[in-house]
Amino acid sequence: MARSLVTLDIDRSVATLTMDDGKRNALSPAMFDEIYPALERAEREGAAVVITGREGVLSAGFDLKVMKSGGVQAVKMLRAGYALTARLLSFPTPVVIASPGHAYAMGAFMLLSGDYRFGVPGPYTYVANEVAIGLPMPRVACEVLRLRLTPAARERAVTLSEQFSPEQALQVGFIDALVPAEQLLDTARDKAVALLELDSEAHAVSKKRLRADTLRKIRTALPLDLKDAVVLGAKQVAKSTLGR
Repeated sequence: MARSLVTLDIDRSVATLTMDDGKRNALSPAMFDEIYPALERAEREGAAVVITGREGVLSAGFDLKVMKSGGVQAVKMLRAGYALTARLLSFPTPVVIASPGHAYAMGAFMLLSGDYRFGVPGPYTYVANEVAIGLPMPRVACEVLRLRLTPAARERAVTLSEQFSPEQALQVGFIDALVPAEQLLDTARDKAVALLELDSEAHAVSKKRLRADTLRKIRTALPLDLKDAVVLGAKQVAKSTLGR
């Protein structure tokens, strides 16, 4: 029997989603297959959401093995990841992200989609490294980065793949607060409980109004990003074939 990649614990009307693949928390099709139902259950129960990872890492981004293999699974994975940004940004209850460490690429975009975001001090990196590995920054990612990061940091993050330490990440907008690692989860859950004191309807309507332009652009960009990915995948296959 396959181990669960995502555990869900609901307490005090807070749904805690913990990602743990035993490694770097790659956002694979299997991981998304567990994240989405967990979010659906949280929404049904009117719970606030806390998303966290395993010690030292929130997520290292998309599963590169699936990405390199191409085909239906790769497209499914990309679609699920890009759509997750809009899902979290428009989630009706508060979403708190508790990052225990590194957040790379899609892992960073997921982090940036939370309403309130915690990190921990340490030798950790926040980076959108697409350009560094030879990929144009997806349009969806640009919109999420545009929403959260300061203009100068956004330019460096997107075009230069600049890496940010936790302290730098706090300054430029990747996270809202730093807490000691041993206090991370309790602090995030307490924050979620406190946010539930907000008027629920006013919270849901206000976040959608504030982010309406970003959400519209994400939904427009998603099919374009998927098309780009398919084309890029075909080019890579052709290149590898010609090189044999």
